[in-house]
Amino acid sequence: MQDTAAVAPLITNDIVLFGLIAATLGAIFWAASGPTPFLQRFFKIVPALLLCYFIPAIYNTTGLIDGTTTKLYNPVARDVLLPAALVLLTLSIDLPAILRLGWRLLAVFCAGTFGIMLGAILSFLLFSWIHPETVAGDTWAGMAALSGSWIGGGANMVAMREVFGVDATTFGQFAVVDVAVASLWMAVLLFLAGRADSIDRRNGADTRALDELKEHVAAYQSQHSRIPSLTDLMVIVAVGFGLVGLAHAIATPVSAWFAENVAWAARFSLTSTFVWVVVLSTTFGLILSFTRARQLEGAGASKIGTLLLYFLIACIGMQMDLLALLDRPWLFALGAVWIGVHIACLWIAMKLTRAPLFYFAIGSQGNIGAAASAPVVAAAFHPSLAPVGVLLGTVGYATGTYLAYIVGITLRAMAS
Repeated sequence: MQDTAAVAPLITNDIVLFGLIAATLGAIFWAASGPTPFLQRFFKIVPALLLCYFIPAIYNTTGLIDGTTTKLYNPVARDVLLPAALVLLTLSIDLPAILRLGWRLLAVFCAGTFGIMLGAILSFLLFSWIHPETVAGDTWAGMAALSGSWIGGGANMVAMREVFGVDATTFGQFAVVDVAVASLWMAVLLFLAGRADSIDRRNGADTRALDELKEHVAAYQSQHSRIPSLTDLMVIVAVGFGLVGLAHAIATPVSAWFAENVAWAARFSLTSTFVWVVVLSTTFGLILSFTRARQLEGAGASKIGTLLLYFLIACIGMQMDLLALLDRPWLFALGAVWIGVHIACLWIAMKLTRAPLFYFAIGSQGNIGAAASAPVVAAAFHPSLAPVGVLLGTVGYATGTYLAYIVGITLRAMAS
């Protein structure tokens, strides 16, 4: 096979490449909206997220572009769009409302998060024993990135990719594992949703809080949702990118101080400016969630954050070598074991707390799917419950960066 890396790409202008990526994303989401019966059936099987990775990867693999030389990803997408997405996806968190949803839901959700962290460690240990090649090399870093996605979401996954320097091909391989395993598990949850009443009766679950939950989330949505004005959009952009600028302004001297004064700082990536940008952006978003800025969610703050995130995902995809994705099929087995530990922790928590199946499902998707797919699973139980998925998904965004970092440094120590 011809080495495409040795051939000059057809598109070398980053502005032209920007237009190509934007047009590609637009085409994917237009098709995913289901304008024809064929496309409706197609996107029930193939998630739009997967195409956002793979179509730019096809551009790179075929030599249309060279994703490793463009500046579109670094510094534009990585250093600007990623932290802005983190700000906008975390400022909408309503922690008091989540606390009012009941301790069982939070207990099951936390059990799901713990299951992801524990699953990463146990699956790494298991495959170190039964098939060491699966976890060789920088696999630990790819697992750290995947833990970011499975605790929080795509933005956290990309953040961990940069923090631990995950190779583009390794990242692509784990992106495939992410979509394949998570999509299969979501399909199982959607199947179980139709049988929730009988499962809850068999388990003796306490479902009384669900009626109050439905009334609360319906009132919250009607109170805050609005058609965004130009002023709303300007303020959202100002908050997102303004805080990105502030994060960079603080991160540079802070990382330099750690490099000069703390001997062990490099082992925890505290000398990296990017790490501090990610942490500060997430922290700024959390602080804003306790202010009136949280009302920007009603005007679509998280939608803009998600838009930035998908552009970032496409920019990562254009660095992937698709031919290398078939080299490590054992990664899918690792992912299955990993999510199996997550499911076991959730099931134990559900049985111990007598929580309804809805808590089990949304506690899982609040981690695995975050705000992207958690509302879909929640709505399968009842349409008014979809915002609960958004609430728990945004909690995942807030905690994913911190907890995935802990997973990453743990796996790095185990690998070394």
